[in-house]
Amino acid sequence: MPEYTGNDAHFGWFTRRRANLKPDDLTIVDEPMLRRAVGAAALGNAMEWFDFGVYGYLAVTLGHVFFPGNSPTAQVIATFATFTVAFLVRPLGGLVFGPLGDRFGRQRVLAATMIMMALGTFAIGLIPSYERIGLWAPALLLLARLLQGFSTGGEYGGAATFIAEYSTDARRGQMGSWLEFGTLGGYIAGAGVVTALTSLLDARAMLDWGWRIPFLVAGPLGLLGLYMRMKLEETPAFKAHAEAMEGQGDMPSVGLRELVAVHGPQLLKCIGLVLVFNVTDYMLLTYMPSYLTVTLGYGEAKGLLLILIVMLVMMPLNVIGGHFSDRFGRKPMIVGACVAMFALAIPCMLLLGTGSDVLIFAGLMLLGVALVCFTSTMPSTLPALFYTPVRYSALSIAFNLSVSLFGGTTPLLTAWLVERTGDPLVPAYYLMAAAVVGMVTMAFVTETAGLPLRGSPPAVADHAEAREWLEGDAPLTVDAELPSPANQQAAVNAG
Repeated sequence: MPEYTGNDAHFGWFTRRRANLKPDDLTIVDEPMLRRAVGAAALGNAMEWFDFGVYGYLAVTLGHVFFPGNSPTAQVIATFATFTVAFLVRPLGGLVFGPLGDRFGRQRVLAATMIMMALGTFAIGLIPSYERIGLWAPALLLLARLLQGFSTGGEYGGAATFIAEYSTDARRGQMGSWLEFGTLGGYIAGAGVVTALTSLLDARAMLDWGWRIPFLVAGPLGLLGLYMRMKLEETPAFKAHAEAMEGQGDMPSVGLRELVAVHGPQLLKCIGLVLVFNVTDYMLLTYMPSYLTVTLGYGEAKGLLLILIVMLVMMPLNVIGGHFSDRFGRKPMIVGACVAMFALAIPCMLLLGTGSDVLIFAGLMLLGVALVCFTSTMPSTLPALFYTPVRYSALSIAFNLSVSLFGGTTPLLTAWLVERTGDPLVPAYYLMAAAVVGMVTMAFVTETAGLPLRGSPPAVADHAEAREWLEGDAPLTVDAELPSPANQQAAVNAG
């Protein structure tokens, strides 16, 4: 197996000059295939977040089912601890699935992660309660969560890469926004099911069997998603890279050491962006239901309903935000969201503490609008940080490392800090700190809206757009952040 050398052939199209290109050299995107690719990727993300949404919204119930004790707060913390443990294996999943996706293609790996996610979620719905099998109940719950965490380690990086590599350069933000549209759709489906069950069933029925229903739904959803992904072709960017490497044997193997040596700065930028993105995401969509109920004493059903409405409003705003990121750039969207989060975090938490339905909804909605700026822009921003031969690996590793350390721990750490300090504004301080990290990170990120992906030929909608592109003066790609091939090899040798 050849080793990664960082030479020009491994990065392909970014070394070419416009004068050497013809219209046929550019990627002409197949619109029907693009729509199918976006749908298949978004469905997988929806299924992942359906589970996360259900888990978050059922945290209080799951605490009673799987963990003994008389303290509702302790049970919620134990439930979120099991939720958090799954994030510890996500980087391992990224280390396994990322390199496989860069070597064998994105489509095959995404099909594998889909079926593994479905199995893990389905298994939770079959686990007996603590009352029936004792400590085996939380142990089996932990095993199912570990399987979910391992499979999701290859899901987001692969899905974001898949959509980014299928999209035209001019519409990558809008197409990528559908990935998080799937996230919100999954959350809404999970919240809707839990809300309906909470309304229709009494507390005893929910504890006995009602909580299992949302998890069992994952089985049929997984089969549908697997069918959709198996019907897709490989991405144009990966096929172009494979053709460029044809005749040189197997795809080069990119180890973690080589990846860090050559792409270390880009990995750090990805980690910083994912931190602010996921802290905000998990704070609002996963922790807030329990925060409203356990910390503020707000009605559980009303809290679930308000956040469900917030997510419904966010869905169309997400696609609009993706369009704006194509038109105005990724940086204004992300920096604006960080500034808004820093300024509004404390006012929003104060609104949540008023007890007024209208003011609580206003606080949640303000946080939701800020989150939309992240969810609509990150799926196109993150893949553009890396070159085609290492995109799946680099994005999966950096994304999951950041999620494991910062995003997935948000519900657990915030709940613990609120319990220890007694300060209901702890979530605001947490969001403000994340916003600062996001602003600092974006100061070092180059704008990529409208540009070809690094290491890929320009992607256009038709031959007319290809000719227009060749006659223009837009850059081939953003390559200033990568060392020369000679310096790349020196970095690899130096470790």
